[in-house]
Amino acid sequence: MTAWSEAIGTEADLRFAPLDFDHPLWVLFSSGTTGMPKGIVHGHGGILLEHLKQMRLQCDVRPGDRYLFVGSTSWMVWNLMVSSLLTGATAVLLDGSPTYPDLGSTWARAAEVGATHLGVGAGYITACMKAGLTPASEHDLGALRALVSTGSPLPLSGFEWCQEAIGPDVWLSSASGGTDVCSAFVGSSPLSPLRAGRLQARQLGVDVQAWDEAGRRLSGETGELVVTKPMPSMPLRFWDDPDGARYLSAYFEEFPGVWRHGDFIQIFDDGSSIIHGRSDSTLNRNGVRMGPADIYAAVEPLPEVLEAMVVGTELGEDYFMPLFVVLTEGADEERTKEEIVAAIRRSLSPRHVPDEIILVPGIPHTRTGKKLEVPVKRMLQGTPAAEALDAGAIDDPDLLPVYARIAAERRVEEPT
Repeated sequence: MTAWSEAIGTEADLRFAPLDFDHPLWVLFSSGTTGMPKGIVHGHGGILLEHLKQMRLQCDVRPGDRYLFVGSTSWMVWNLMVSSLLTGATAVLLDGSPTYPDLGSTWARAAEVGATHLGVGAGYITACMKAGLTPASEHDLGALRALVSTGSPLPLSGFEWCQEAIGPDVWLSSASGGTDVCSAFVGSSPLSPLRAGRLQARQLGVDVQAWDEAGRRLSGETGELVVTKPMPSMPLRFWDDPDGARYLSAYFEEFPGVWRHGDFIQIFDDGSSIIHGRSDSTLNRNGVRMGPADIYAAVEPLPEVLEAMVVGTELGEDYFMPLFVVLTEGADEERTKEEIVAAIRRSLSPRHVPDEIILVPGIPHTRTGKKLEVPVKRMLQGTPAAEALDAGAIDDPDLLPVYARIAAERRVEEPT
């Protein structure tokens, strides 16, 4: 562990200049889950207000706390972690892979520095659960008050594992937001009850709602995540978008004047919610809409399944819904496929059973850990891989030829 005074070597000559509230602060690039990343320009004042609220009020970060969020500088959680300094806390920076030399090294680092808040991707929690880790019994996590999960929906089994393996007194803070606002729409609240499988509450000042296709507000039903009033940290503009056309198209095309984020959300009467994944990756089979997250929740707890990804698209006159699966080493392929089908039928319905289970060496993610469902869907529809996504935004570019080949083999009709 290196103190900041040692890291910089000499005292800095800090100079402060007054700026307009909307003076550009930084350009963040979206993760690329739906295609080419967007260059998002945020402003000084909006980010300052939003992050101070998020850190102090939503996440209960206090003076003297130590805030560690595992993420690269290309993920907005790094920016949020730096903002923990606004509360008088210490930002703990981790240099290197969070899984080196083993999967449990992040817990070891958290224990070493006495982290009070630890943030990780939901995929990391799932991986630790599958590996049978019990961090609380292996490391001294006595200082840890909150475990933050984000990046993708955390399944119910992940909530249960956290309570058993981390401890019932550690607050599991599951949140969902985006690089677009560099904050959360729904997530933690130190004053609200925590229900397994749900995010606790709307975040302060965020008028987030679930809408149907006609723009009607839903309660307890799944709909489009919309924000009906401005948030301080909404983008000033997109980089290289001089007339604002791309910005308006990205968020306000579906419901004029209302921000549509592109996620499916279910909001309950008590304000808690469930994120059901990207709405543009929603499956629509015979008129029945399905969330990919529901299928992952049924499949990924199987011990033989490391990870899965489902997409659905029209191929010619048919609807094709393949499930890509990564198996553990030595797993019986045919038997596991049968177990996957049985698990989906048991947990969901026969309609959710995929048309084909395709075994692959890996699932492509953005560098922030989000599955690239939409780009793979576009590749199945005939879009060349170079146009479907930015190779620089994928965690393992070697997977691109694998999925391009699968798409070419199964595509029945070239686009006109």
